[in-house]
Amino acid sequence: MTPSTPVSPETASSAAPSASSSAPSVAASSAAPSTTSSASPSTVPFRYDTKIAVIVREDLAVWQKLNVTAFLASGIAHARDDIMSKRYEDASGNDYLPLLREPVLCFTADAPALTRSHARALSRAVPTALYTAEMFASGNDEDNRATVRAIPADALDLVGLAVHGPRNTIDKIVRGLKLHG
Repeated sequence: MTPSTPVSPETASSAAPSASSSAPSVAASSAAPSTTSSASPSTVPFRYDTKIAVIVREDLAVWQKLNVTAFLASGIAHARDDIMSKRYEDASGNDYLPLLREPVLCFTADAPALTRSHARALSRAVPTALYTAEMFASGNDEDNRATVRAIPADALDLVGLAVHGPRNTIDKIVRGLKLHG
């Protein structure tokens, strides 16, 4: 499977819900991409049946938002066997690691909206990655997992969440959130 071609807001075929307006979204699926006959293969937008969304709490410092996003994306990379593209190679023959095969939509939310999105994700049983405030104090994965394991789902102090699943399901999970920007 080849990685998707970036899609501009003008050519995006769906919109992610937003509290203030409809923001453009790029969607993704494991099926073959939709194409139009008039566009060249290099400019045809890919349309997958699935979508990836990362949600970070809006009150985090910039470095924390970036750190949480990176960790959450690494979790989503394990959502399915076919979620990663193939390795990249430049014209000089240098080899690069595979990336997620589909675009990642990044949202911000306050704590209640993040908790609501978490409950929606759990109720829909989609692959979900999480990051809690307590994980900033830990220096290792084992302690992070122990911290999460010790707290009931409805009491987690969430600072980030990533979800992957059918487009319409993810749209329902992130309904009302703003794209990060």
